[in-house]
Amino acid sequence: MPTVEELYRNYGILADATEQVGQHKDAYQVILDGVKGGTKEKRLAAQFIPKFFKHFPELADSAINAQLDLCEDEDVSIRRQAIKELPQFATGENLPRVADILTQLLQTDDSAEFNLVNNALLSIFKMDAKGTLGGLFSQILQGEDIVRERAIKFLSTKLKTLPDEVLTKEVEELILTESKKVLEDVTGEEFVLFMKILSGLKSLQTVSGRQQLVELVAEQADLEQTFNPSDPDCVDRLLQCTRQAVPLFSKNVHSTRFVTYFCEQVLPNLSSLTTPVEGLDIQLEVLKLLAEMSSFCGDMEKLETNLRKLFDKLLEYMPLPPEEAENGENAGNEEPKLQFSYVECLLYSFHQLGRKLPDFLTAKLNAEKLKDFKIRLQYFARGLQVYIRQLRLALQGKTGEALKTDENKIKVVALKITNNINVLIKDLFHIPPSYKSTVTLSWKPVQKVELGQKRATEDTTSGSPPKKSSAGPKRDARQIYNPPSGKYSSNLSNFNYEQRGAFRGSRGGRGWGARGNRSRGRVY
Repeated sequence: MPTVEELYRNYGILADATEQVGQHKDAYQVILDGVKGGTKEKRLAAQFIPKFFKHFPELADSAINAQLDLCEDEDVSIRRQAIKELPQFATGENLPRVADILTQLLQTDDSAEFNLVNNALLSIFKMDAKGTLGGLFSQILQGEDIVRERAIKFLSTKLKTLPDEVLTKEVEELILTESKKVLEDVTGEEFVLFMKILSGLKSLQTVSGRQQLVELVAEQADLEQTFNPSDPDCVDRLLQCTRQAVPLFSKNVHSTRFVTYFCEQVLPNLSSLTTPVEGLDIQLEVLKLLAEMSSFCGDMEKLETNLRKLFDKLLEYMPLPPEEAENGENAGNEEPKLQFSYVECLLYSFHQLGRKLPDFLTAKLNAEKLKDFKIRLQYFARGLQVYIRQLRLALQGKTGEALKTDENKIKVVALKITNNINVLIKDLFHIPPSYKSTVTLSWKPVQKVELGQKRATEDTTSGSPPKKSSAGPKRDARQIYNPPSGKYSSNLSNFNYEQRGAFRGSRGGRGWGARGNRSRGRVY
């Protein structure tokens, strides 16, 4: 084992040789042997080996392996020095191997080391993006779970920081190709990260690119399979995939496949859904997703059939008025429960799809059915007016900090919900029913109206506080607003205003399917 003095002497030989440095193979070998010495010798070797690496291609494997030994040293300072110098080995055919090595090193628990590995990966990414991706995806597909997890997170957080000259069209195509391989077996969390990666690629910002992403999500959602409402994994898969698809839909990228699946497979099983996340109102979550997608539904093959299923589900939440006794009092003990959040979603979805078959209520339903529906609408509208007055009164004069309390935030959302339903009911009361009004769903940000543009509907926040206070509490602070008691105030209990649910992690294997455990030691 060489001493510190011998290492310096051989370093001097190589440094002074200038263009003839490749002729001093013995001197470089001495430096390589420095990794077998003590702490001081190893620190010097960590700096000297990469400095002259390019001059000795015949010793490339020995040099890389020597540096790797230092990357695994017990002394943290030696490890950090060795990792910092790794990009110098990323030349030619060695680059994918170095990328693979650095990817494996992401499993370190030392924060300083972890940052060095990230910086080193970014450094070689700028040298050769394709080669670096080869190393990263190799470990994502075959590496240890912790390495796979951190490599995916590296891509999801770092790709967007790279300049356009690095993320060329060819590089993005490689990312898409390799991602498709990974998506064959992923956890829900991994799927979300890959959708984040892919949706950020410039080449997929086009209509055709968005359509390609929707097809990827649809494949992952397994829309060809029969839906099993009692299987939490099946429910979770559909929820997670749909959440990823919703932001991709537009007037040019249609949601038809998803809306059709929800109408045919999910709505009939709504009451029997098994929640994949404790505390999640699974039925409301499903109805929210359907409402958001319904705006972008294209031509549907079985439109009348699916619209009828949607209509029948809406009726379940639109009660008939209670029968009255001879003295004018209710014959029953309780008023019907009015579930406003559910009705907002269902009524909005029906209103959107109804535009495609505007004579559904008048030509497709018999007179008795239509009469029954209008009675339900009228009863619900009466209850709405009471709630709207109560909410406006409760919020009247409140500004600033007063509107930031959880109770008042919920009341603001309640006012949005009830106003939305009111607008939609008025449309359906037209003769014939109209589908012209537009509303902003209560959990979505309000669209700004251009100056001079005529509003299509009533302002759904008329009489309410400023728009910026409309955000509700996070799920971990979910609350239910209980209005003052009265004839129509038995329940305003179901606008459980909440943010989108978090994704569950792995269920013993990769994602929604199983993935065998791969025990891998050092595979540099």
